Amino acid sequence: MAKTLFSSFHFNDIQDDCDPPIGYGKEEAVTKCQEDPWPDMEDCAFMDLFSSVYGSCQENSMEEKSELFENQQPDDFKQNDFCHKILHLEIQPNFDARNHGEDIQSQVSGLGKPLKDKALSFSSASLELLANYEKGFKKTREEAFNDLSNENNVGHQKLTMEEILRVAGERFIQFSTKKEDGISMFIHPYGSSLSGLSIDEARDVELVHLLLVAAENVGCQHFDFASKMITRCLWMASDSGTPVQRIAYYFAIALQERIYRETGRIMTEKIKQPIKCLALETNTTFLASHRELPFTQVMQFAGIQCIIENVTTATKIHLVDLQIRSGIQWTALMQGLSERHEHPIKSLKLTAVGTTDQLYIEETGQRLLSFAESLNLPFSFKTVYLTDMKDFKEDLLNIEAGETVVVFSFLILRTMVSRPGCIENLMGAIRRLRPVLMVLVEVDVNHNSPSFVDRFIEALLFYSSYFDCLEDCMERSSQSRMNLEGIYFGQGILNIVATEGQERTNRNVKTDVWRAFFGRFGMIEIGLSESSWYQANLVLKQFVHGSSCTLEHNGKGLVVGWKGTPIHSLTTWKFS
Repeated sequence: MAKTLFSSFHFNDIQDDCDPPIGYGKEEAVTKCQEDPWPDMEDCAFMDLFSSVYGSCQENSMEEKSELFENQQPDDFKQNDFCHKILHLEIQPNFDARNHGEDIQSQVSGLGKPLKDKALSFSSASLELLANYEKGFKKTREEAFNDLSNENNVGHQKLTMEEILRVAGERFIQFSTKKEDGISMFIHPYGSSLSGLSIDEARDVELVHLLLVAAENVGCQHFDFASKMITRCLWMASDSGTPVQRIAYYFAIALQERIYRETGRIMTEKIKQPIKCLALETNTTFLASHRELPFTQVMQFAGIQCIIENVTTATKIHLVDLQIRSGIQWTALMQGLSERHEHPIKSLKLTAVGTTDQLYIEETGQRLLSFAESLNLPFSFKTVYLTDMKDFKEDLLNIEAGETVVVFSFLILRTMVSRPGCIENLMGAIRRLRPVLMVLVEVDVNHNSPSFVDRFIEALLFYSSYFDCLEDCMERSSQSRMNLEGIYFGQGILNIVATEGQERTNRNVKTDVWRAFFGRFGMIEIGLSESSWYQANLVLKQFVHGSSCTLEHNGKGLVVGWKGTPIHSLTTWKFS
């Protein structure tokens, strides 16, 4: 069973190795829109979503339905599948409820009936995805209406990113299931359904709506119509505007690139050219994100607390950092160890393993050496530079007798998921080191679904939450924010949406997948202590928007999210 966990993954060793797509396609889109600012919408076959295909599939077994899906059902089936996944975002009621109350409640409550009353066909991956969505959104419809009622009493409140996505999803479903007088309702961009919103909010909802329509048609290979939708999206979107405009810009670019690839057009040179990891290439950007966003500090301080608790009697400690960045977290560990009165430290070694920017790693080492010297802490720093992580061997670390080994893995294993030989070699070598603890920080989202629809929705939810965090925590004009969105997130979106096969390297997996994989190596997960949770909560209090960062239990691990959407996970492991 375990062997099959990663057997279908075939992506490269460096996950995010594309140049940023900033500006790509924008000029062409503007030119097209000037010629045709509101493309013809009347030929949209996707409007007939609820076709007779479900009648023919209704009596089929789940196995037969899955086979039908895999054998490429007709376009209307794919469209229904897309629409149903949008529906299962637990979309909250239309925001006309501010004025209409119970009438809207009754309308929305019946919105999903045509779908829910039918025996829909899904692959097993789709069913799992839908189940995860239902767990992920915690507000009931009644709670949502209560919130809206409260807004009536205090005046209009700006919609959150999640609310905009939900309203757009509801709008997508409504417009996908009916026409007025045979004409697509898209010709009325700001109809009565958006009357309770501000102009900016209505524009954002419409933009996400168009993006969903574009994605649906790309999935159905209706490329001509999808291109019109993408052109419209790029006309409304901006890589320097609101968070919705920014996220729509990068997703529209990615959809455009997918069309180019599937229609045999020449791939952009920028996508062909690899870049270095952002955290290593742009120290200023990484330090800014570390300082202004809560995720990294929460995970690092909770992880460091766990390390301190597992080396209480060790006097010779050897730390192995599989991808050191700024090394800031190690200053906290040094501080804690220097204050220890019992079992004083005789030697603290840090071996940094890296595949890029050797000079940057050495500069990090010099800073850590200076800090350790200020604490009178016996510290040494060593760099193990590899051209490829598949060449990692435990002998390279020079572990000495009596040393207590701790391994720290921060967002690195995900870059090797596609290469079973590489990751298994690494984990085998780590096992032979017999570390007292391994700290693992990863992205907690599934970007590895074979279904384009599933990946698109997962990516849209995940990156929207991250862009929402950037909006709250960083200035729109911040160059560091532009770097994060354009270089790191923008090309990550591009990889998830536009590519397939070995080119699709951005394949993050959920914590449960890592648990199953680690079980192959005799690894046992240990729970985070109350002190680790205390440290995580303490860090959040230092951030102005720390209350928006959520901490949740996932088994024995910690999941750090933004307004309820999981972003990263922290788990700690020992070897049996």
